[in-house]
Amino acid sequence: MPCPGKSCGGGPGYKTPLDAMKNGPREKILYVPCIQPEGDKATKPDYLATVDVDPESPTFCQVIHRLPMPYSGDELHHSGWNVCSSCHGDPDLKRDHLVLPGFISNRVYFVDVSNPSAPKHDMIVEPEEMLKLGVSTPHTAHCLSTGQVMISTLGDGKGNGKGEFVLIDAKTAKVTGLWTKGPQAKFGYDFWYQPYFDVMIASEWGAPRGFVNGYETEYVFNKETYGQSLNVYSWSEQRLLQTIDLGEEGIAPLELRFLHNPRKPIAFVGCAVFANIFRVTRKEDGTWFAEKAIDVPEKKVEGWVLPEIQGSVTDILISLDDRFLYFSNFLHGDVRQYDISDPFNPRLTGQVFLGGSVCKGGPVKVVEDKELKEQPERPVVKGRTLHGSPQMLQLSLDGKRLYVSSALFSPWDRQFYPDHVKHGSFIVQLDVDVENGGMKVNHDFLVDFGKEPEGPVLAHEMRYPGGDCTSDIWLDSGDKE
Repeated sequence: MPCPGKSCGGGPGYKTPLDAMKNGPREKILYVPCIQPEGDKATKPDYLATVDVDPESPTFCQVIHRLPMPYSGDELHHSGWNVCSSCHGDPDLKRDHLVLPGFISNRVYFVDVSNPSAPKHDMIVEPEEMLKLGVSTPHTAHCLSTGQVMISTLGDGKGNGKGEFVLIDAKTAKVTGLWTKGPQAKFGYDFWYQPYFDVMIASEWGAPRGFVNGYETEYVFNKETYGQSLNVYSWSEQRLLQTIDLGEEGIAPLELRFLHNPRKPIAFVGCAVFANIFRVTRKEDGTWFAEKAIDVPEKKVEGWVLPEIQGSVTDILISLDDRFLYFSNFLHGDVRQYDISDPFNPRLTGQVFLGGSVCKGGPVKVVEDKELKEQPERPVVKGRTLHGSPQMLQLSLDGKRLYVSSALFSPWDRQFYPDHVKHGSFIVQLDVDVENGGMKVNHDFLVDFGKEPEGPVLAHEMRYPGGDCTSDIWLDSGDKE
């Protein structure tokens, strides 16, 4: 007899991560925020680009639609959905709005994507709605099974750090309040929740005044302006229970990803400043702890501002089967793949250089390298030299294609890679060996944002219309994965 009510599923997304991986369609469209190179000083607005990634299409690798924002100076950054796979049990809900926070403007756009190829504006959360709650600098947007959207915030509106979460009604875009009950975290950035273990964990970048103008060491190594901790919350009580200090090796823990299987209490977080990956696990007493799992060694160099050039882990993701972890190494310029079938013994299985600061022919000369025998060649794809460095990552549902974009944050892009700003961003595709591990550049794929109609732009995070492995959170379905 068929099961009654919403417990049958039929809502947005997929029942389980493996369901998405095995039965999800091949991606045909990417949504990509495109930021003006001048950042908040730009007179032209940022826009949402719709990119054709269907190899059977006559417009393959082209931007087929551009949706300019109503205002300039937003610094579109990350995005999320009005609903996702956490709402799979509710057939009355539909994933039809992309949520776009303005990292600098404090404005949040709800973009209607019911026509996937031609998004249009629908609702806006104005900056005043956020500022009157004493928060600013919105970053990660995740949908909740309650029909709300939850967005992490980093500041207090005056440039100081403040880790909080804004709740927004997904149907009306009305701000309903703040999530945390009781003490708030000192800093904020990314977050992921796991109701099965009654936990949410949030990471930290720092106080907005410490990073909005670029990378400044006086702020980076100051505990009052840069974070180095993870904040652990009770999901049901909405309370901060524990703060895990990662130490100096964990300065600026940015993107945080749990394993997708909701019954596995394991997460990984990439720490930017010293290029380390920490693994976060749950103890038997219900508390959580973190330990370094991957360490990218520095390179001794000449021609750099310092005698050593650290890596910088700026994005990570995990395949839907929880087998592979990927991360971008923004200063060195490589993308790495690790087999984490055993999460306690990560194994490097793939590495591809897509630019960065240590390629041959640049001002930096590597004089000692613990990993490579020689400096990598600067890559060229379809005749286009890849200026800048790999940054944001998005993996196809089946795990076979890894898309890589090249913009981080406009003040930092201008500081570290001025040629990238001059020539515009790129998106390239890495073909993934899902059986044995390994990656290689697909030389037939390139999206060149240096050739946009109104000039070069900086392309950041990527989304598919049907959801992906960094926007969807799964609740426990009762099935064994």
